[in-house]
Amino acid sequence: MSYKSQIERADVLIEALPFLQRYRGHTFVIKYGGSAMEDEHTVDRLLRDVVFLEATGINPVLIHGGGKAITSRMREAGIKPKFVHGLRVTDAQSIHLVEETLDGVINPRIVKTISQFGGKAKGHSGKTVFKGIKAPPVIDGGESVDLGFVGTVSGMDLTDVEATIAAEAVPVISPIAMDQDGNALNVNADIAAGAIAGALKASKLIYLSDVLGIMRDPGEEDSLIPSVTRDMIQKLIKEEIIAGGMLPKVDSAVRALEQGVGKVHFIDGRIPHSVLLEIFTNSGVGTEIVP
Repeated sequence: MSYKSQIERADVLIEALPFLQRYRGHTFVIKYGGSAMEDEHTVDRLLRDVVFLEATGINPVLIHGGGKAITSRMREAGIKPKFVHGLRVTDAQSIHLVEETLDGVINPRIVKTISQFGGKAKGHSGKTVFKGIKAPPVIDGGESVDLGFVGTVSGMDLTDVEATIAAEAVPVISPIAMDQDGNALNVNADIAAGAIAGALKASKLIYLSDVLGIMRDPGEEDSLIPSVTRDMIQKLIKEEIIAGGMLPKVDSAVRALEQGVGKVHFIDGRIPHSVLLEIFTNSGVGTEIVP
């Protein structure tokens, strides 16, 4: 390696220095989902970056999705997936498949991979973290649709999560809530991430998915909106620039900011080291929402 290349690498570290100093000891909540979760190399790269964050003194908290894996399990069971306003309609049979997939397959796999990269992680079923209530029916096409075992977060017990953070390990949490009758509820992972970020007063809430961020035109990469304020959100929704599956993300992001989260980021998890580029460089990637 030439001296020039070595110096360029050192310059990258120096650029990261003020961010390392600023965020040491801070909590970042990271929600990971979308089709990027289906690619093993992309998942490994992201989890290695999470281990890096923990090694620098940042406290990452990981909320994982699993929508595509759940859809696959449902189809294998002969259940046709149905979504209304970005939320999965979940009947009694489906909620068992949701639990089995999230808590029995995806969560342990993430914990194991973090361990393989030299990090420490502990899996938490969302049932031990999130208290939930059944979501009300929604209007779709003029009809009222019962979402079934779909919930919203009504409260939290952060005892185990905070103990994991204190032990310098990464909490890995599934988006499942428990209602007062002991029933499991399927919670949109974006909503779960926003709720826990607000409760932890996280410095950053990072949504990783398979889109670049908030786009004026999803078909044009140069239409990315790099930064928006809460005041701009309603205008973008009215213009239908924010629509579909982006709505739960943005709604939960705004609530998190109202609860004291420092900043929210929407970034593409398929971009190599997108989390590190967003946090430790001056230019960043994706879209940020600021108070």
